[in-house]
Amino acid sequence: MFIQTEATPNPATLKFLPGRPVLETGTLDMPDAASAAKSPLAKALFAVPGVSAVFFGGDFVSVSKTDAEEWQHLKPAILGAIMEHFVSGMPLFDEGSQTQGSVGEDEFFAPEDAETVATIKELLETRIRPAVAGDGGDINFRGFRDGIVYLAMKGACSGCPSSTATLKNGIQNLLKHFLPDVQSVEQI
Repeated sequence: MFIQTEATPNPATLKFLPGRPVLETGTLDMPDAASAAKSPLAKALFAVPGVSAVFFGGDFVSVSKTDAEEWQHLKPAILGAIMEHFVSGMPLFDEGSQTQGSVGEDEFFAPEDAETVATIKELLETRIRPAVAGDGGDINFRGFRDGIVYLAMKGACSGCPSSTATLKNGIQNLLKHFLPDVQSVEQI
């Protein structure tokens, strides 16, 4: 089994591509070891000293490290854990565990903004999310109020030094171009 690695814009996160599907639908962000309890692979990754977060996408696993660790020391152990998991044939999740929250979880917007929100979600899904996934992360709509779009960044994008520039220069400009009601974009 050959696992490719890719750098992400976040120097604390690497993207691992096992060459096979990881998660059938959606994404799963595990920002700490406690949130990894339902996944044997995530538990194995958090057992590697220095791993601070794990994120599953459709065909990749993003792993974040603490500032005290160096990738040259962590990467072999992470590759070993991923390879061992996929070669063993173990399931990604323990039997009966939920893989992610429901769509629309914790969203907020006024009923009169439903059409604008639908357009925001369509733009996120078709134009923004694929680019963010390419960098080892994900982005979710959280709300729209008073012209401000609230988004949650996950995976490699969470805590990334360039995420503010991505939000302000990329996503905000795109949304403002298509939706005059949008005044700014904020990260939750």
